[in-house]
Amino acid sequence: QVHLVESGGGLVQAGGSLRLSCAASGRTISTYHMGWFRQAPGKERAFVAVIRWSGGITYYADSVKGRFTISRDNAKNTVYLQMNSLRPEDTAVYYCAADRFGAVSRFEADFDFWGQGIQVTVSS
Repeated sequence: QVHLVESGGGLVQAGGSLRLSCAASGRTISTYHMGWFRQAPGKERAFVAVIRWSGGITYYADSVKGRFTISRDNAKNTVYLQMNSLRPEDTAVYYCAADRFGAVSRFEADFDFWGQGIQVTVSS
């Protein structure tokens, strides 16, 4: 079992930056693909970014490409999401997730462990 805890969220003005962290405990995530998803008010949870277990492959949602960067530090059992040029439409609860098996996926059904989520609010 992997326990994931997100941190680094909060309120920021449009154009600003935040860095989310996802700290894992219970076991190492060094062999897991790790992803970030978000759920805006009144909407379904949506894919944001994913990184392969080795860190060599990353994918992003079109809406965040060029602004967000996912990274990982397996020695610290932590995954990050650097968010730059934030927009009001980035306002959401952000979730970290771990995928134990298979190819790198963007589908939440493929992720086995989830954090509790953290609020990010971008004011205009």
